[in-house]
Amino acid sequence: MIEQNKGLSYSDAGVDIDAGNKLVERIKPSLKKTNRTGVVSAIGGFGGLFDLKAAGFHDPILVAATDGVGTKLKIAIETKQLSTIGIDLVAMCVNDLICQGAEPLIFLDYFATGKLNVENAEKIIGGIAKGCKIAGCALIGGETAEMPKMYHGEDFDLAGFSVGAMERGQELPRPTDIGDIIIGLSSNGIHSNGYSLVRKIVEKCGLQWSDEAPFENKNLGDALLMPTKLYVKQCLGLKNIEGVKAFAHITGGGLTENILRALGEGQGIKIDLSTWNLPPVFKWLSSAGGVSQDEMLKTFNCGIGMTVICSKASKDMVFSELEKNGENPTIIGEVTDTSKVHYFGNLI
Repeated sequence: MIEQNKGLSYSDAGVDIDAGNKLVERIKPSLKKTNRTGVVSAIGGFGGLFDLKAAGFHDPILVAATDGVGTKLKIAIETKQLSTIGIDLVAMCVNDLICQGAEPLIFLDYFATGKLNVENAEKIIGGIAKGCKIAGCALIGGETAEMPKMYHGEDFDLAGFSVGAMERGQELPRPTDIGDIIIGLSSNGIHSNGYSLVRKIVEKCGLQWSDEAPFENKNLGDALLMPTKLYVKQCLGLKNIEGVKAFAHITGGGLTENILRALGEGQGIKIDLSTWNLPPVFKWLSSAGGVSQDEMLKTFNCGIGMTVICSKASKDMVFSELEKNGENPTIIGEVTDTSKVHYFGNLI
């Protein structure tokens, strides 16, 4: 009797459904910690449910944002430091939501890899849950995709999607006026933009991730993986102050492009670069890479991760509220009628 060939299974194709199910069980405690008022469904369904009325909204406007982490992922993968990259993912989405005036409510993630490593995935999603907890939004679901030959080795990709809401009439930005001041809030470092250039500079210098950072007393990989700062609590505390007009999250395009997105037609800005100290990591990038000041300002946040635009009359109230939330705000410029960006002084 001739034995028939054994039929193929999904696992023979490189996809382990059991590993995916194991991951879901292991991350449930982290997800549970992000629960907030309004969450209806638990993870495991076909979609996540959220009750806006239960969350206290009466006539809400929804705002949605999506983003990734970019090539900062390469450093996390190569150093195997995976516990904070999820914070970056959350921050890149929710920091944009608050610029529209929305309170972040829910978050979903997309995690794709060639071969699912449950332990690594748990660290990554644990970081996402930590970011959600800080931001006050619930991680109500996501997707884990195991795609053999689409990704190589331990490579993976992340994408995030967040939804927030505000009451009708509370949308931002509000109309800005010539002479309104621009307040800068410090960044945690590079955040999640410009890493293709960062990696190019590291390569040019012949450095390894395990080498001591030239700008900080820790290894280079750890220093460059400092997670993106979350500004949700700080900015939401300002929304109801009369005279607060807009927020601008300083991401790709740097100070040069992002503040203009919050202004009215025909308006521009002037920024005094001497009003804050350039953090050491940016000094090193500029020096080691021979990066010009103009290029620095349109590629990196250069130490300012979020800006607040408000009237001069509201400055004291804004400063007081920000300081209560641990910020050290600085007036870095003002709104002009030039339709352009004018820098004064030099980054120091």
